[in-house]
This record gives sequence, C-alpha cells and structure tokens, in this order.
Amino acid sequence: MEKYQYITLKEKPDLKNSAAEWFHSKWKVPAEAYLECMDAYLQNETEYGWYLCLDSNQIIGGMGVIENDFHDRKDLTPNVCAVYTEEKYRCQGIAGNLLNMVVDDMKSKGVSPIYLVTDHIGFYEKYGWEFLCMVQGDGEPDMTRMYIHQ
Repeated sequence: MEKYQYITLKEKPDLKNSAAEWFHSKWKVPAEAYLECMDAYLQNETEYGWYLCLDSNQIIGGMGVIENDFHDRKDLTPNVCAVYTEEKYRCQGIAGNLLNMVVDDMKSKGVSPIYLVTDHIGFYEKYGWEFLCMVQGDGEPDMTRMYIHQ
C-alpha cells in the first residue's frame, strides 16, 4: 500500500488555498500568484496543473506547471515550477514520483516537451530529464540550468 497520496489539485480542489499558502511559504512568491494559476487550472482555462503529495491531509511535497518559470527563454514552455518536498520527507522518492506524475499527465494532454530551471545537478537526470542550456532568470545575476523532458 502506498505510504503517501499523490494527487492533482483537481482531485481535491478544496486544498487550493492551503496549497497556495504552502507554496508561498516555500518560495516567497505571493500566494495570490499561485491562486491565479490554480484557478485557471481548476476552471479548465489551462492544461497546466498542480500536483501534491499528502501525508494524511498534510501537504508534504508539490509542484506546478506554468507557462514560464521567470526566465528569458519564453520559447521554452511549459515549465515545471515550485518543486519542493518537506525536509523530513526527502530521500523517499516523493519529488521523483511527482515529476513522473507531471510528465505523464502533460503527455496525456499532448504537452511535450516540458522544461524546468534548477541549480541542482544530478537529481533530475535520475527521472529522465536532460540538461538543455543555460538561461537567465528574471532579475538574477547568474545563469541557471534549464532541463528538458521529452
């Protein structure tokens, strides 16, 4: 039996506000920005979704898919964003399971490839992501790694 529950926000839309606050607490992006993206997803205005891992009803991991994750390569879209797993739950495959869920969901909707920006080296490769190029983050002094999953 699966230890944790992996869901899309559409499966539990009542978690929208708490999910927006949870992501805000991790990344300091205004909760309103998350809510706007989540509302567009829940109202079928976009195929790009939000994915959560729950331990009971507590959010312990999550990520979203958005048009652009704040970088200069507007042609590389959509982007996985806000990838986070609570520290005490790390190294259990949660982020990997969520990444695979995102890839499968996007492919089922005809959306491929997808992209993500990260400073991590070696993690995403384990889940089929490949380094593509360096991109300039909005307002960032240094370049960031861009990955692709096809």
